[in-house]
Amino acid sequence: MTAGRRRNIFWLGMVSLLEDAGSQMIYPLFPIFVTSVLGAPATALGLIEGIAESTASLLKPVAGHLSDRLGRRKVFAVTGYAIGAVAKPLLGLTRHWGAFLALRFVDRLGKATRTAPRDALISESADEGRRGAAFGFHRAMDTTGAVIGPLAAAVLLPAFAGDIRKLMLLSAIPAAAAALLL
Repeated sequence: MTAGRRRNIFWLGMVSLLEDAGSQMIYPLFPIFVTSVLGAPATALGLIEGIAESTASLLKPVAGHLSDRLGRRKVFAVTGYAIGAVAKPLLGLTRHWGAFLALRFVDRLGKATRTAPRDALISESADEGRRGAAFGFHRAMDTTGAVIGPLAAAVLLPAFAGDIRKLMLLSAIPAAAAALLL
């Protein structure tokens, strides 16, 4: 495997670490934010997350097909990460759960746009006998971000006097760094 290909795998892992850290910093707080801060009923939270996760699941194959057909994987990956980097902090500015739903939809649209093309980039960057290791490294970096995010929230939320909105705005930093790294 060439140094350039190893670099691709490393940086895609770092991007996933940062993206997941930003996401997991705020995701566990969504139920409190939607029901307590925005005053929405619990059923609205179920609707929001159902639509958000369905969007990501249903549109991943579409983005994968388009990136295969157009041969423009990096454009799809960068666009997907950039969409998430913009949508996540905007969640903290919402005043109504309908706006929160719209931004969660946009955020998950970003995930759908980036996932399959990013995985194809990893696959193309790894030698046939090293693909498992490449995806294992990527998953390890993603999981590390999933640990860092809630830990950061646990430290920062008390520093922000429990202001979830500020934490959501701060989530823009790792998300933007992820998009810029790619």
